[in-house]
Amino acid sequence: MAYKSLLTVVTDTEQSEPALSQMVALANAQDAHAEALCLGVDRSQTGYYYAGANALILQETLSRANTEAEEVLAQTQDRLGKSGVRWSAESGVAQIADIGRHVAHRARFSDLVILPQPYGEHCGAEAEPIIEAAMFEGHAPVLVTPDNAEPFARPGTILIGWNESVEAMRAIRRALPFLIQADLVRIVVIDPPRHGPDRSDPGGLLSQMLARHGVKCEIDVLSKTMTRVSDILNRHASDSEADMIVMGAYGHSRFREAILGGATRNMLEQASVPVFLAH
Repeated sequence: MAYKSLLTVVTDTEQSEPALSQMVALANAQDAHAEALCLGVDRSQTGYYYAGANALILQETLSRANTEAEEVLAQTQDRLGKSGVRWSAESGVAQIADIGRHVAHRARFSDLVILPQPYGEHCGAEAEPIIEAAMFEGHAPVLVTPDNAEPFARPGTILIGWNESVEAMRAIRRALPFLIQADLVRIVVIDPPRHGPDRSDPGGLLSQMLARHGVKCEIDVLSKTMTRVSDILNRHASDSEADMIVMGAYGHSRFREAILGGATRNMLEQASVPVFLAH
């Protein structure tokens, strides 16, 4: 079991290296095809311009997006061409309001989408919609790579954020190729419910299911000593020297997470190791 079709979406020459490096490492390890969708993003919102300015501004923003697409494609071709893996790269231009449609179409035919961290000082406004489009419209798992994370070919230790949700179970099933390869998988349960069928053995059934696939598991039951679950997971990942975190994405609505925050958004902001997400 392996990922054979890997995809990344590149919109910024300064933010592309972590995802490209991770994709190359996995393509080498799993004999996979690495595909890059290089987009120049038209970030204009023409509905807010005064009458008579639209044509000039549209032409300027379109020219700028085309130039960005050519620069991103050239850099990506150079990077992948030197990697020694099977690869392909294609460029295009998309308006920021329509970028999800282009990403979803490619993600639908990919085993895994590898993308950079969507929050940070130099991240564009399109980074978050790209991740959401890959998961929600493309129905693909996403591996988010922080800027300072070392690319891995095979994860040694993996943390699973387990809260018995549908999203978490879907992420675990999608991550099975990684889980089977790992030296150790730590199932992290934070403040398990005191009442319910699994109260005496939190994570036990999941551990049993994974063990039947040959996964080496341990269960870590943690108290919620910090306000945010994401902070606990990140701290535990650091303490256990984990190479990757697996978790379900957007258990609440995306709107609620965007306004109020949530485990997914906080994790994407603070993660120091790659995070495997599925919804």
